[in-house]
Amino acid sequence: MQDAYAYCAELVRTAARDRFIATLFAPAEQRGALHALYAFDAELARVRDVAHTALPGEIRLQWWSDVINRERDDEAQANPVAAALLATMEHHGLARETLTDLIDARRFDLYDDPMSRVADLETYVRRTSSALISLSAQVVAGIDVDASAGPAGLASGIAGILRAFPRHVARGQLYLPMEILDRHEVHLHDLFAGRSSAGLVTAFAELRNLARRHLAAASEGVKALPDRAIPAFLPVALVRPSLERLERSDPFAPVELAPWRRQWLIWRAARNPARIAG
Repeated sequence: MQDAYAYCAELVRTAARDRFIATLFAPAEQRGALHALYAFDAELARVRDVAHTALPGEIRLQWWSDVINRERDDEAQANPVAAALLATMEHHGLARETLTDLIDARRFDLYDDPMSRVADLETYVRRTSSALISLSAQVVAGIDVDASAGPAGLASGIAGILRAFPRHVARGQLYLPMEILDRHEVHLHDLFAGRSSAGLVTAFAELRNLARRHLAAASEGVKALPDRAIPAFLPVALVRPSLERLERSDPFAPVELAPWRRQWLIWRAARNPARIAG
């Protein structure tokens, strides 16, 4: 299993570096399980890019569902991420339902249908970003942190969707809720042509404020977390500064935090957890 965990660690280091940095603040004996979880999420996130079309993507996601439900154990042992994930599930008692919900939510990624409502966006993010924080906390602390993971994941997930907006529209996807775009008279043909507008800027501002409200809702709960749960929440420390950068950026050209600053913000939050959502 050590080779499987090492493979997961390298995948996370390259595909989800913020999470990789956060794992360095977890006890060494728990990092492999965190790497397995984050590698699993990275594999799901790139299914569309690998599959190119919906049908092979659906087949790939179904394969992961079968793995979680222990219907492909022989095949899973030949896949380092699947093997490490199954071992992590068994050792830490992770709920199959949470993992299969995460897979089901990712089916949205395979298609070009726009997100209809804010409630749909929040459901998607809760089943992906929030769920991953909750599972990670179970690994490092063995406790239920859903009350804090819910809003923390929503803030982080919405900020991530705003940052990824140019990449999404370039491949014909739209995670911004249509109810917000319609309210601000943003036209899809302008979006997919790469044209910004006053309405789009206002729509982005509304979503940034939504992320900030979720971050504020998470604040007290995060402050009350036991120290052993903190590594699961460390990437949330990037949300507030990322939103500030987005506020000064064109939606089609978001200004990213420098890698050194992202690492420093995570380090600072590890030393003072009040800064995670404060």
